[in-house]
Amino acid sequence: MPNIKQQKKRVRTAAQERLENLRFRSTAKTLARRLQAAVAEGDDARVADEHKQLISWLDRAAARGAIHKNTAARRKAQADRLVSGSRS
Repeated sequence: MPNIKQQKKRVRTAAQERLENLRFRSTAKTLARRLQAAVAEGDDARVADEHKQLISWLDRAAARGAIHKNTAARRKAQADRLVSGSRS
């Protein structure tokens, strides 16, 4: 346990940042599962909407540093492949 005032503050700040990062990662996974479900159902309008939401969320998470930019790019590419495969 820290006994310096600034370090106590850093512990609090780090805990808050961890929760925010967890929220971004968790929501990205949820949106990816929703996209897969929409593709399985074959609803093109819903697929487009879910895909747009997922891409936006991944970009936002990468910009904040919650996930690495290459991880975001990889997941976006996977989503693109999933969507393009559903259209053919």
